[in-house]
Amino acid sequence: MASSSPATADLCDAHIDTPVDTIADSSISVVLPNVLRDFGGRVSFHGQAVTARCYESNVLISQLLDTPGQGRVLVVDGGGSLRCALLGDRLAQLAADNGWSGLIVNGCVRDTAALAKINIGIKAIAPCPLKSSKRDPGLKAVRVIIGGVQIRPGDWVYADADGVLVSKEELSV
Repeated sequence: MASSSPATADLCDAHIDTPVDTIADSSISVVLPNVLRDFGGRVSFHGQAVTARCYESNVLISQLLDTPGQGRVLVVDGGGSLRCALLGDRLAQLAADNGWSGLIVNGCVRDTAALAKINIGIKAIAPCPLKSSKRDPGLKAVRVIIGGVQIRPGDWVYADADGVLVSKEELSV
């Protein structure tokens, strides 16, 4: 499990000195704030990104979460689909048991009352009670874009109640 996560606001203060109205080539990006909501039992989490792209199928998510998480964050681009959930309580508990720090899903989750009791960070677009299909395995270790931010395998992800930051390098305050 990841150690205590630094606050995203403090990380911004420490590492971004360019005014918001100035276009800059920064190595730190902020995910658009209106895209993701908190669903897990832990709001603050961070770790290196493991990425996956899967549309309305969670086969790959299950496979990845069944491996040691080592404090990493699984970032899933589900294409923003609101038609079914890619993650529920069973997979979230598997992630927590296997040492994942958190999950970011560009898609839906279900079993939200149970998710709130599991000691893992979960950010997703919305809840949906319908489970996903098992037809398409998806792609792992690919570049994904969530909330206007490109995330590559190995990038550092920092999440809390204020938002999500992505950096190519590990950050500290």
